[in-house]
Amino acid sequence: MFTGIVAAVGRIETITALGSEPEAGVRLTIEAAHLGLEDVGLGDSIAIQGACMTVVEKTSHQFAVDVSRESLSKTAGLDQPGDVNLEKALRAHDRLGGHIVSGHVDGLGTVSHFAPVGESHELRILAPREIGRYLAYKGSITVNGVSLTVNSVSDLAEGCEFSINLIPHTVEVTTLHHLRAGVKVNLEIDLIARYVERMLATSQNGYKSLK
Repeated sequence: MFTGIVAAVGRIETITALGSEPEAGVRLTIEAAHLGLEDVGLGDSIAIQGACMTVVEKTSHQFAVDVSRESLSKTAGLDQPGDVNLEKALRAHDRLGGHIVSGHVDGLGTVSHFAPVGESHELRILAPREIGRYLAYKGSITVNGVSLTVNSVSDLAEGCEFSINLIPHTVEVTTLHHLRAGVKVNLEIDLIARYVERMLATSQNGYKSLK
């Protein structure tokens, strides 16, 4: 589990294919000198752009993860070298500064607008309709691993557009300053919203087996 509070910005340095077959995954080597890897061991979880990955190799300033072709097809920002948001897994005694984040990307959104507004930035993202039903005014959403607050929600024919106000600190210490219209982003909905939908569905339609 994570909180959506980015601990450091790292960089994907190398991408190595894990096989010659089209369905083979890749190994990412990530420069993470500012993350603090002293307490990270093999098998530990680190969120990369909001996607939970398992450490398979580690040095004092780098770590590597294996990413399946399925994960690559369902996420953005992991298929080429570049800056990435990093967060180590939450410990039981840590502060929950953002919200409860699982590190499981629910879908991809598309940036429709990103521009300065006063000292801050307004970010608008068009989400798929199946994600839009979980979005609510002043609710939580994770964008590329960053815990953010939804400022408005608009249901459109092509999906659901929501807006976020980014304070200067968030823009400065995450990869969100790289965003521009048309860029794909990783989205994870609020965990509580999942359970609310499930409870409402069962109360209206009766219990249905999850199997």
